[in-house]
Amino acid sequence: MAKTIQAVRGMNDILPGSSAAWQHLEATLRDVVHAYGYHEIRLPLLEKTELFKRSIGEVTDIVEKEMYTFEDRNGDSLTLRPEGTAGCVRACMEHGLLHNQVQRLWYNGPMFRHERPQKGRYRQFYQLGAEAFGLEGPDIDLEIILMTSRFWRTLGLNGLELQINSLGTAGERADYRERLVAYLSAHRAELDEESLRRLESNPLRILDSKNPEMQAMISAAPSLLEHLGAESRTHFDTLCAGLTAAGVDFQINTRLVRGLDYYARTVFEWVTERLGAQGTVCAGGRYDGLVQQLGGRATPAVGFAM
Repeated sequence: MAKTIQAVRGMNDILPGSSAAWQHLEATLRDVVHAYGYHEIRLPLLEKTELFKRSIGEVTDIVEKEMYTFEDRNGDSLTLRPEGTAGCVRACMEHGLLHNQVQRLWYNGPMFRHERPQKGRYRQFYQLGAEAFGLEGPDIDLEIILMTSRFWRTLGLNGLELQINSLGTAGERADYRERLVAYLSAHRAELDEESLRRLESNPLRILDSKNPEMQAMISAAPSLLEHLGAESRTHFDTLCAGLTAAGVDFQINTRLVRGLDYYARTVFEWVTERLGAQGTVCAGGRYDGLVQQLGGRATPAVGFAM
């Protein structure tokens, strides 16, 4: 007898017994994003590989190791989307949605990464994201975070902690990077293999390391908050004050970073200890440099994915 064909590892069926829970979750989240004035955009599963190389970066783990990439019959390199922001930006640029306009958009659907499957981390996973374009001030950062906070209240979820940080401007981050590299180079003997690889290409990501043997050294590293200019500091302080006024508890985590140059100022994550290795439930922040990096006009932008 021929062996029965099974699903691809890390790509799971959603059976009828689970469908009702998925439908409830999707309907609840959709109601919240619509209440905040966000409009749905539906994006292709396949994009040109160049989009992710230019947005996520060729030296990142996602592009180097995790993308499902292949050549089609015309010889074009295509990739199953590993995340939604790049495709959303591409669609907005292609269809003229960013010309002197404010856009609030959301999307939902499957993403694909060739990772080692484990609890809470699959090769086909489902993501809801929202992106806001054309607004510079901290008010839109606050709106995005308050919307995610509304998700948890509406769903009745407890045990989530909000962590926030500021990455400053590109110039402020460049100055900080120099000081950080100098510090890490002085502690080179304490860095693991992955951190040594990142030291030249993506040193801020070393601050994200979960290696217990490096935590004391990382904790003593210079803080990016100490390198913020007056405008970035005001932006961050205004956001913190807004969260406090709205009754949203948060922790400032100076080790919360993004490794890509287009990120600016606010970054945040909702985390929990209830999901094992996959402790981040939702993550977001400002990415004011991405539209320009993909060939458009400089456009302020902020968003999240969960």
